Amino acid sequence: ALNYYPGPTTPDPGYRIARYAWNQDYHDVIEEKLADLDLAMQEMGGTQRFYVDTGPVLERDFASEAGVGWNGKSTVQIHPRLGTWFFLAELITTLPLPPDQPQNDHCGKCTACMTACPTNAIPRPRQLDARRCISYLTIEHRGPIPEDLRPLIGNRLYGCDDCLEACPWNRFAQASRDLRFHARQEVFRRNLHDFLSLTDAQFRLLFAKSAIKRLKRPRFLRNVCVVLGNVGTRSALPALRKASRDPEPLIAEHAAWAITQITQREA
Repeated sequence: ALNYYPGPTTPDPGYRIARYAWNQDYHDVIEEKLADLDLAMQEMGGTQRFYVDTGPVLERDFASEAGVGWNGKSTVQIHPRLGTWFFLAELITTLPLPPDQPQNDHCGKCTACMTACPTNAIPRPRQLDARRCISYLTIEHRGPIPEDLRPLIGNRLYGCDDCLEACPWNRFAQASRDLRFHARQEVFRRNLHDFLSLTDAQFRLLFAKSAIKRLKRPRFLRNVCVVLGNVGTRSALPALRKASRDPEPLIAEHAAWAITQITQREA
């Protein structure tokens, strides 16, 4: 488990990005740490394999059994000292290590995470409907975002922290000492509609060390258009009109939708 909490101060550029993507790509940061640990364990005679979202590993269940934390009602792993703000990764070894005691479930009657979800993607405890989850829709989903869910995305540009933020165990969270997880200003100082002018090369350069780069330009600009459709003003219309002529259909369709939303809202 690796703490990535950047602290209570939140940038407010008019759009929201999930905290884990505020700076460097966690895959790269954690793989570097695991590679060092692997070398040290090789010297002890161990053979290891490690995973950072790179294999079919049931990491939350393994984390619970290993005593890291417990699976909350949002399905997110909760740590008694870090709350919800941490990454999971795995290093599997042949060394005979003594096991830790599994954690008990400490959610009790709390349903704060379920109530906080903007799209009702957690209909029952520990049951997540990924088709309605904003993190899934803005990150993993490759196609058009369903129109009935677009307004519920609000100003969430990449991911969603709502169910994580709602967890009362976060009162114990401390800011990560690793500055690579703190906010990167060259992203947050941009106006939202400025992202629409990014070429493929500019997108790759801006997000070269960020998890956002994995989206690629079409899906990222799709998200930009949805957020502009929800919170944008007429000042964004010139950039959106240009985006509506983008050769990438995913961008063009969402830009046209955003134009309609702004025009109707500010009529």
